Amino acid sequence: MPTRPNILLIVTDQQRGDALSLCGHPVLRTPNLDFIGASGTRFRRAYSEVPSCIPARHVLMSGQSPEAVGMLGFYYRNQQCPWNPEATLAGSLGDAGYETRMIGKLHLQPARRRYGFDAMELADGLGGESDYIDWLRARGVRREHEPGVLGMGSCSWLAKPHHLPEEQTYPAWVVDRALDFLRKRDPTTPFFLNLSIFSPHPPLAPSKAFFEHYDRLDLGTPAIGDWVEPYEGPAHGLNPEGGEQRVDLDALTMHRCRAGYFGLIHELDTQIGRLITALGRGLEDTLILFTSDHGEMLGDHHLFGKCEPFEGSANVPFLLRLPGSARKLPGDGSTGHLCDQPVGLQDVMPTLLDAAGIDTPASCTGKSVLPLARGETCDWRQALHGEHSGYRRYEEGFHYLVDARWKYIWRSQTGQELLFDLSKDPQERHDLSGTSDVANWRRRLAEHLVDRPEGFSDSEQLISGRPHRVFVPGSGPDIEWGDVGR
Repeated sequence: MPTRPNILLIVTDQQRGDALSLCGHPVLRTPNLDFIGASGTRFRRAYSEVPSCIPARHVLMSGQSPEAVGMLGFYYRNQQCPWNPEATLAGSLGDAGYETRMIGKLHLQPARRRYGFDAMELADGLGGESDYIDWLRARGVRREHEPGVLGMGSCSWLAKPHHLPEEQTYPAWVVDRALDFLRKRDPTTPFFLNLSIFSPHPPLAPSKAFFEHYDRLDLGTPAIGDWVEPYEGPAHGLNPEGGEQRVDLDALTMHRCRAGYFGLIHELDTQIGRLITALGRGLEDTLILFTSDHGEMLGDHHLFGKCEPFEGSANVPFLLRLPGSARKLPGDGSTGHLCDQPVGLQDVMPTLLDAAGIDTPASCTGKSVLPLARGETCDWRQALHGEHSGYRRYEEGFHYLVDARWKYIWRSQTGQELLFDLSKDPQERHDLSGTSDVANWRRRLAEHLVDRPEGFSDSEQLISGRPHRVFVPGSGPDIEWGDVGR
């Protein structure tokens, strides 16, 4: 591997860890993402430590755990809480001589702060301040991009084809800008290019060809665990934006929802293929890391959206291709190196700095995954911790621990426990907390949380009902839960 490789970090928004054909998905096709994994390493136990947009991106960009970052959940005024990290991924690479560029969704505040990037072309969503929207308006597109014009919302399960041409979609714009950067960059300097694509975050409106492709297929049905309380709401569910996250959509609505979601992923994969093709021989000198900020429940366990500890929400794709790797495809009989050690978004920054020969800042809690990718024996964490404060309901706040096989979940307000054997039950259909020895997991989490100021643990026992708010005390405003969703 070159001593200072070019680095391409691709981050999608709300993509489940199993939403890759490389993972054996029965219908979804992602040949270009499969290329990254098949000629590199796929980390099957990769997780968003705090599975919602802004806090997850804090973790990724700082290399810190949620408790170190201080933001533990989603809050509509997160964007009003300026972030001033001690060290950032782009800043560390820039200080070492990398040309750094950000294109797409950064979702940090203040919005135009550089966070170490030499230049940014930002589009944090489909509304508000956005270089993508400015680009559309320059081409005569006024409001056609807005979810409301589509009759949809940014947290909606409604799905239909987008009416903009494929070349004007968000993923196409991101890749167009990336290709422009590659043409004009300084060829004597290594680059760090961070592409952050809004898809497959709702609105679920892929281009027509991608929607219609999946709308014709049998897309299966959501996984419902035997531990899930029966859903007694209306047949079409309740709008998550109205404060209820549980859903039980009719078969047609759920089918179209899944068609829209899978169509968005297939479409973004196609655009990424343009970039990989353009890199050409540059792949010999370029490291590629692909991941997502969090997943999407997509109806599993009667849930929709994010902010949950379950696989659909917390598990994310994590593909790493090192420079000079053989160009392999799943069709060649290769699925790449599969790693089951637990990794998280906090590991992205240490990994990329390690690849560039840069010391990891002391503020980072994450670890470089390069030894795992190389198949080396190393002292890796026994389990990864994640958490999220309650979003739509205060009592839904949780902590989880996950290792190469098991996941333990503890609801911090109610004390509810769940335990899943992911090696045998990847969809978390069967809770084993009542039949397996859960005491060891309870003890391990209590030890992990012993120093938390909220008082979640006395070192031997977990203590439910302690305040679990958006920010660790002293790390941000003391927000009452009733203000979270307003």
